[in-house]
This record gives sequence, C-alpha cells and structure tokens, in this order.
Amino acid sequence: MKNEKYKILLVDDDETLCALLSEFLQEEGFEVETLHSGNAATERLLQSDEFDTVVLDIMMPGMSGLDVLRNVRAKGQVPILMLTGRGDDIDRIVGLEMGADDYLGKPCNPRELSARIKAIIRRTENSLANGAPSKAIVHTLLHGIELDTGTRTAVVNNNILPLTSAEFNALSLLMERAGQTITKQDMTQEVLNRPLEAYDRAMDVHISRIRQKLSSEGINDVIKSIRGVGYQMLTEQQPAQSDD
Repeated sequence: MKNEKYKILLVDDDETLCALLSEFLQEEGFEVETLHSGNAATERLLQSDEFDTVVLDIMMPGMSGLDVLRNVRAKGQVPILMLTGRGDDIDRIVGLEMGADDYLGKPCNPRELSARIKAIIRRTENSLANGAPSKAIVHTLLHGIELDTGTRTAVVNNNILPLTSAEFNALSLLMERAGQTITKQDMTQEVLNRPLEAYDRAMDVHISRIRQKLSSEGINDVIKSIRGVGYQMLTEQQPAQSDD
C-alpha cells in the first residue's frame, strides 16, 4: 500500500451529490477530484494516469458515462466503478461488458461506496487494506496462459491480455483452483470483495469477457459453466468442452 492518499475521480452531473459524496470520501481518507460532465472526465482521464479509481455516473447529459468508459478503456485499465439507476440492469451489463470493474446502484449509501472503492483498490494492488504485505508472487502456466501475480499480467502467445483488475483476479482464481468448481458466491466475494447480490450478473460478464479475450488468442472452451453453481477452469488433462 502506498503512503500517500488514494486519489479518486468522482464524475456526476449532480453537483450537490458530488459535494456530499466527496466530503464523505475525504473523511474516509481519500483525495477526491470531482467533475460534472462526460467530456471533462474523458479529457482529464486521457491526459492523466494519477487516479486510483474512477467513480462514473452512467446517466449524464451530452457524453454519457458509457461513452467515457469506452474512450478510457481504449487507453488503459484504470479501475472504474459505474453508478447506475436502481434496476437499470441493461446499463449495468453493458458497462461491465465495456470494461467497468463493478457497479453500484443510485441513490447509493456513501459508506457502501467507500467500501466498494476500498475493495477495488485492494484487488488492484493485490494487498490488504491495512497495508499488510502482498501475497507471495505466483507464476502459473495452464492452457498456454502464463499468469504472473507479481506484475498482475496474463500472457498468451507473447501477447499481454488487456485484463481489468476484476478479470485478472477471476482468471487467477480459476487457474489456481483448476479442476475445482467455484461457486458464484465465492467468486464474487474473492474477486470483487463483496457478497453476491440478487440478480447480480457481474461475475457472469467478467467471465464472458475473459473467454472472449482468450478466444482472440486461440484458447477456447477451457472455462466451464456449472449450471446453477458457478465456474470451473479445466485442467490440461480434462478435454476442452463447451458450456453446459
């Protein structure tokens, strides 16, 4: 864990809400910068890599949060938490499919927002929130996927897979427990550092994106869906197969 404050970019056209959330997050120890338009957020993020997490509202006039997400993901993998309207399941899924790390429904509880941000930072840095040393570095090779938890990179065919923090953690967990079925509840807790919620599709979308990225490198059907339970990474002794 670094010594200086973690820097958060909070983007929402509701200036009153931004002020309230910013005040709370600053009391939680974060350094917070606020912006109120998608255009301003895109320009700021494309010019700087100083932020540890971006909190981005989807529904903004002009350039939407999804537009910002698309532009930013073309440049890099800064962790992004999307704020969505309660029940806007399509927006949530689209945001995740475009590379958001997680989402939180509005109106949101400031304490829950702070907890989500801390969870994202913990998994991004692969360390505990209290500053405990990072886990031992692990190098894994499976199905031609070279995983390095020290650099947090996955390499296939000498190409680095452009994984978000959540996707890297999900792939790492699956490879670590290859041959075992991991429930969605356990995956959500270990990968996103939060409980599985009702109608929660976050892990499904993260797994789908991992499959797409592996498929682009010629690796197919190595992550199996266990219907109604969770997911399993096949061992190299198990034949590759399509989902159930």
